[in-house]
Amino acid sequence: MSFLGYIFLFMVLRWIYSAFFAKNSGNPYQQQREVYRQRSTGTVSPQDFELNLLSLCSIVIKADGRASDSELRYVRNYFIQSYGQQRASQIFKVFNEVVKKREINAQRICNYLNMRTRVESRIQILHFLFGIAKADGSISSAELRILEQIAGYLQLTQRDFISIKAMFIKERDNAYKILEIDKTATDSEVKKAYRTMAKKYHPDKLMDMDEAYRKGAEEKFRNVQEAYETVRQERGMA
Repeated sequence: MSFLGYIFLFMVLRWIYSAFFAKNSGNPYQQQREVYRQRSTGTVSPQDFELNLLSLCSIVIKADGRASDSELRYVRNYFIQSYGQQRASQIFKVFNEVVKKREINAQRICNYLNMRTRVESRIQILHFLFGIAKADGSISSAELRILEQIAGYLQLTQRDFISIKAMFIKERDNAYKILEIDKTATDSEVKKAYRTMAKKYHPDKLMDMDEAYRKGAEEKFRNVQEAYETVRQERGMA
């Protein structure tokens, strides 16, 4: 990352951190040790997940060379809703220290998450990142390139990417893209695709995640239902 890139990223994070900052009681060094505490399992700890997710957020926010207030608010509101004001402040404080010491690398972050999360969680990460990019009303070509790159790093398929993209960018035949089928599919293939996607995107698959994360999964599930209903009515299917 260039020097100017670091300056820009620091300004983004400083803005978010200042929006979250609140005086916390207790020993701050003890709090930092808690955030860095690792589990000796093959899963990602909640603390590590938060920091890695925030790192990916910062990459998407600066993708087009500017940080809009709406994108920053989107991230801020997500972390407050998920973790509460005090814990969110702590997450941003630690992240602000981490970013000073090492470069944020999307591929390295995604490789770490790939080994410790299920594909359903990684699909939801992509959905959340698309939400950040769309928060200012549109997704730029630069943001779209970064999102596609991250999807690849997360080992998601091209159909996964196209399906999530269709939930945020309106194009022809979006309903078919969300269901991951071609318009030439038969009615029986449409029904099968709907059952497959409903199972794939069902919120119950993310019951172990935070409430805000599950709400994102519910939104994605509704998009699948609406896509199927659009195709069903268009074809006059029973």
